[in-house]
Amino acid sequence: MKRLYIIILLVYSSFGFSQTFYSEDMGSPATTTAIADHTFQNASPIIYSGTADVRTSTASTGYTGATGSGNVFFTGTVGRFLLIEGINTSSYSASDIQLSFGHHKSANAASNELIVEVSENGTDFTQLTYSRATGTGTSNWTLITITSGIPSTTNLRIRFTQTITTAQFRIDDVKLTNVSATCALSLETPVVACEASTLALDNYTVTIPFTGGSLATYTINAPGATIGGDNPSSVASGNIVLTYTEGTNFDVEITGGTCNLEVSGNSPECKPINTLPVNEPFNYTVGSELNASQMWTNASVGSDNILVATGNLNYTGITSTGNHVSFAGTGSDPRLPFTETTSGELYVSFLTSVTDITGVSGTTYFAVLNDGSNSFTTARIWMRNDGTQYQFGISPTAAAGDIVWSANLFNVGSTQYLVLGYDFGTNTLSLFENPTIGGTASTTVSVTPASAITSFAGFILRQDSATNTPAMLVDELTIDTLPNFTLSSSSFNAIDGLTMYPNPLKGNTLYLTSTANAIMTVQIFDVLGKEVLKSNVINNTVNVSGLNSGVYIVKITEEGKTATRKLVIQ
Repeated sequence: MKRLYIIILLVYSSFGFSQTFYSEDMGSPATTTAIADHTFQNASPIIYSGTADVRTSTASTGYTGATGSGNVFFTGTVGRFLLIEGINTSSYSASDIQLSFGHHKSANAASNELIVEVSENGTDFTQLTYSRATGTGTSNWTLITITSGIPSTTNLRIRFTQTITTAQFRIDDVKLTNVSATCALSLETPVVACEASTLALDNYTVTIPFTGGSLATYTINAPGATIGGDNPSSVASGNIVLTYTEGTNFDVEITGGTCNLEVSGNSPECKPINTLPVNEPFNYTVGSELNASQMWTNASVGSDNILVATGNLNYTGITSTGNHVSFAGTGSDPRLPFTETTSGELYVSFLTSVTDITGVSGTTYFAVLNDGSNSFTTARIWMRNDGTQYQFGISPTAAAGDIVWSANLFNVGSTQYLVLGYDFGTNTLSLFENPTIGGTASTTVSVTPASAITSFAGFILRQDSATNTPAMLVDELTIDTLPNFTLSSSSFNAIDGLTMYPNPLKGNTLYLTSTANAIMTVQIFDVLGKEVLKSNVINNTVNVSGLNSGVYIVKITEEGKTATRKLVIQ
């Protein structure tokens, strides 16, 4: 189903419409790194020093131009600082220079803030004034813009300093911009909209409302865009409309008269909500990032994305196709959104192999069913080491005390078939380890959440840390409302030309045909996995008169090949 949505980009003061002459995205550290040891975006003559550090956790998001990945972290130690030196602002008037940066603080910071200071000589520092919301809900990223107090000098220093022991701060995307005070053209908040949301790359538009036009001749420079809408050179007020291909960030410069304006931002993700059942064989280019596919997005951003790797995992009863994905340690957490489910049952099935547990000593969850708000506080599959082996567990929360562990231990390098299921009616979360494909299965472990889960709308593969997340492979993912214990689209089509009709079935005769039209047998299971009928197919028919109305799983076998179908009897 196609989905059209609009993202309103936040604008603080006039910063978004200006000429950026210094920008620092804090780079991409492999792990927590001291300022002195880190490679920043800018090189000499820009110099970075301080006692803060650079991390990938809690990557920046939620404001225009948030780059994610690395950010500077200030622990709860008074005096921790970041100093940036060597910025030349002498070409700009002090009244036109603005400083902006992404800002994150823990909720317990209350009204306390980082001190932000500037200096021309490195000795005398002047504190700048800024503010952001305080209290509940402030533990997030926002964009801070300081519009005065930044000097015009050949060597500007900017210093950020921790002020409190009970809170933590982060900063990212430090920018200096030049805003002309005499420019008559005024740009308003840009609106970004996907023209469609499909599994292909879609176009999106950036609509920039303006006033104060027709007073000069303006040039609009927007690489990669088709420019349309109203012309500010001849129209006093209107909309500039730019069309881009999804995945291309927008960066627009408008010059003319005394104006030198810039509008920039990130491409939206024009991705659909995947319709159940979802079959994901990871049939993508080897080496590509999973979150770059149209079926997946990022639940959180880190420096290391989950990658597509060549080949497949194997399991009895499954014919794997496509490729598989591989990950280890810390990094981004890709999410597959799907049709929201609030009743009945939901099951996520996949093959997995833990290939290396060297250096892994902790406990972590690596697979999550979550809700539409992208919360992590729902159904999770955990793993931990037990000597040279490992085991799985489940929980409905992040608390270690809520984990129910399986007694089964597995060897490194072996392939396991895991099914995580939830019954909304009974409020039961279950894990099945290595069930028979297309057959019956007994629950390995189950748990009753203290608070019933109300919905599922996404599946996440999670990377925790180098000491918690081992090297892992995942293949043949299926998400469905039935416990059919069948993986990937290939499992549904193992028999060439197979058809089963009518479905839904109102009578007593089920018809089955195939290209080979060879001898077939069927097994029919109820939704609990109990076999309720086993029969040969005679003259392409099966008598199901003994079955009640309901939903069933039909396993068909022909010439050593098997396929599985869902059957509804009315």
